[in-house]
Amino acid sequence: MSDFDDILPAHSAAIYREFQTGRVIVRDVWDSNRSELRANPLYNLLYNHLSHFRTFYEHLGSELVFNETGAFFFLRESSDDEGEEHDENAFRVQVILLIIGRYFARSGRDLEYLGRPDAGLNEQDLAALAGDEEYQEILRAARFEKGVPEALDYLDKRNLMFRAGAGRCFLSSAGLYFLQELVREYEQG
Repeated sequence: MSDFDDILPAHSAAIYREFQTGRVIVRDVWDSNRSELRANPLYNLLYNHLSHFRTFYEHLGSELVFNETGAFFFLRESSDDEGEEHDENAFRVQVILLIIGRYFARSGRDLEYLGRPDAGLNEQDLAALAGDEEYQEILRAARFEKGVPEALDYLDKRNLMFRAGAGRCFLSSAGLYFLQELVREYEQG
């Protein structure tokens, strides 16, 4: 009996689809019906069968990376032809996170609050971000022609941010981890 016998093909396919759409798989996902974070069954499946999935993705030419600090998984492509697209996505994510982090820090709030469903960014924050011409120019340079809404959608589609209602959003554990890494790099540079 191998790990393959323990894992339903539908679950394996669901994980694969998440990675193929550029998402990270986070430990907790936002349940908008209950307005709370809940355990992500795909994360638990990856975690409980880590060696199986690492081998599986290695056979597909990728590396399954587990980030313990941020409690998430992502795929790192092994081939060189994926490099340019990956770099573009990473750059765009970094731009958005830096703008959010800079805005939030300038408002005198601790960046940790960006990762809390009861805190994060509210309607006033989103309006202030959208109304800042410098931020809009930076976002346009990163090819977010529609500005803040398009940039936030980009993070949301990758599980780096969750929407906790019409005018509220917060970073996932992965989004907060990446923001903190950018801050660390900036402070060391």
